Amino acid sequence: MSRTRGFVGAALACCLAATGASVCQAAAPVERAADRDARDSHSLRAKTILGSKVSIEGGTNVGTVEDIVFDNDGTVDYVVVDHDGKYVTVPWEAAKFDYGRRTAVINITPERFREVPTYTSEAYPNYYEPAYREKIYSYYGVKPRREIRREDRRDR
Repeated sequence: MSRTRGFVGAALACCLAATGASVCQAAAPVERAADRDARDSHSLRAKTILGSKVSIEGGTNVGTVEDIVFDNDGTVDYVVVDHDGKYVTVPWEAAKFDYGRRTAVINITPERFREVPTYTSEAYPNYYEPAYREKIYSYYGVKPRREIRREDRRDR
């Protein structure tokens, strides 16, 4: 048995030497997932956004991101902000995220933010009902990406 172990050990050592591998090789530095996610602009994970602190003009904290709303094509249309126990719909285009810090800033005044309709988990709005969609986007002064793309095509 010890001869077999010795033979296997010698064979393994020869293979490692032949391939240039080293048993004592230093481990690669460990990179935190949050750092990698923040740096990698080609990927974005939901958990990077969920729980992010949200503020408005003047640095006023208004809550945290509770949910993300996707359309049927998988495109993010809205984030849902938990504001004092009620939910506020924020168009994706209106929220400027710092993914590394897990924060978002919305360019809206406190007075205007108070006018945005709120709801609870018992009564979600129909996000894609045209009148609701138009009303929500108008509070934030932005347009849905689909409309922006249509305008770009017309300008060509």
